[in-house]
Amino acid sequence: MAKIDELRTNPEQLAEAWRNTLPRTMNSSDRCEVFPDEADAKALRVTIHSAGHQAYTFDFKVTYVDSREVLVELVDVEKDQVAVDERTDMMQQLILDYKRHLHECAQALQQLTHA
Repeated sequence: MAKIDELRTNPEQLAEAWRNTLPRTMNSSDRCEVFPDEADAKALRVTIHSAGHQAYTFDFKVTYVDSREVLVELVDVEKDQVAVDERTDMMQQLILDYKRHLHECAQALQQLTHA
């Protein structure tokens, strides 16, 4: 019988761990907010506020596929609370960079999530 590898961490405890760890994996000038996803106990909602004159806000959904692997999905990109076309090369580069930071944070928290 195979052992099922599921996330067993309390959603609020997980969000708090992400709040403490994510800023260390990101650019120091960017800000982030992390909350449990109210509709999915295995997911977090992450908002990243990019630094600089552009003032973009990136919303991601981070879902734990199992206790080690996360699926990172872009939900929205806004500038001054207006949706932005995320298909441009510059946006795609920023999105890939932030996804990398999110994966790094998940990896740093494996000690907590893979108990």
